[in-house]
Amino acid sequence: MTIEQANHEAVRRILAGDPVLVDVIPASDAIPDLSDRTILHAGPPIGWDRMCGPLRGAVTGIAVFEGWAEDLDDAASKAAGGSFTFHPNHHFGAVGPMTGMTTRSQPLMVVENKAFGNRAYCAINEGLGKVMRFGGNDAEVLDRLSWIRESLGPALGRAIRESGGISLKPLIARGLTMGDEMHQRNVACSSLLLRQLAPLLARTSKDAGELVACLDFIGRNDQFFLNVAMAMGKALTDPARDIDGSCVVTAMCRNGTDFGIRVSGTGDRWFTAPVEMPAGIYFPGFSEKDANPDMGDSAIVETIGLGAFAMAAAPAVVGYIGAGRASEAAAFTRSMTEITAGPNPAWVIPAMDFAGVPTGIDIRLVVETGLAPIINTGIAHREPGVGQVGAGIVKAPLKCFQDALVTFAETMGVE
Repeated sequence: MTIEQANHEAVRRILAGDPVLVDVIPASDAIPDLSDRTILHAGPPIGWDRMCGPLRGAVTGIAVFEGWAEDLDDAASKAAGGSFTFHPNHHFGAVGPMTGMTTRSQPLMVVENKAFGNRAYCAINEGLGKVMRFGGNDAEVLDRLSWIRESLGPALGRAIRESGGISLKPLIARGLTMGDEMHQRNVACSSLLLRQLAPLLARTSKDAGELVACLDFIGRNDQFFLNVAMAMGKALTDPARDIDGSCVVTAMCRNGTDFGIRVSGTGDRWFTAPVEMPAGIYFPGFSEKDANPDMGDSAIVETIGLGAFAMAAAPAVVGYIGAGRASEAAAFTRSMTEITAGPNPAWVIPAMDFAGVPTGIDIRLVVETGLAPIINTGIAHREPGVGQVGAGIVKAPLKCFQDALVTFAETMGVE
């Protein structure tokens, strides 16, 4: 099989996927291999000694949440002493935004790719403000996580099971026509999903007060759909892994210290480089000196042609992230067509004459053009416990793709 044939097959599998939101279940049920005192995190592998501030903040917070430590100081001491095991979400079929904490008791949204039979998982979006995905770890953060575990997660699970599954491809297609790009802006898809969930939640609710709380929480959370889109991205890209001769990227992620990619033809190997700082705008009272380098598994949505790759569909995002005028949104999308295998005919952008979003990052094209993938992102404070301080865009480091291309060439017998 030639490289072009292998890449065609990888992209065919991504485009042929049929992602359906089928359930919300405890992580211990979704991922039986997720043992006690194991913490899954965003990005490629990393140990406590190299973790950035917000990732350490999330680790200590989740340890207290799970009852593995008495307080944050105790959690930090135990983490430094090796009491917890750390693994990337990607090693367990999961993804997580920003710090990406996944542990046994958390409820996970389940997206099944009906075309290939694989499943992917992501925790429920916590909402805005001080949250664990940005390193928050105080009582407010932990109380919210407890409510998600005890109330929202089970309620969503009952509702989604009642639906028989919610098909995501058509929902994404409509969201793109309504101003979403599914990374920084999810207000349309969050609203469309809530419209489907609301009667199901009402039908399966066991308590009126719980129903009101669930509807209110989802309705006030413009980013609720992000985590669904991430699980969908993982479900779509996993079938494209391990295709001999394919140089299509199957994962991009970052942990606040390293940026990592996986490539179809090189299997599970990570290619990493120091992660870059986002460029964007900051909330009042914060500036670049407060920012942490980029983090999160959410770049999986760019891997399937959404996020910054679909910026032309969401011109409002350009101003919000400080990247220029709204009229320049299409330039981001056009530039990404130069490093991808082709368009996705199922997800089109009206403002670009209904062109499909650019899909299938080819590491050869990245290296040849010098155009690094662009990613829409949030910005976390560099210190533990503070939370989000802004939003912007970031570029993937070219070294990941250069190193991957060298290794890929070796698999093809080129020295």
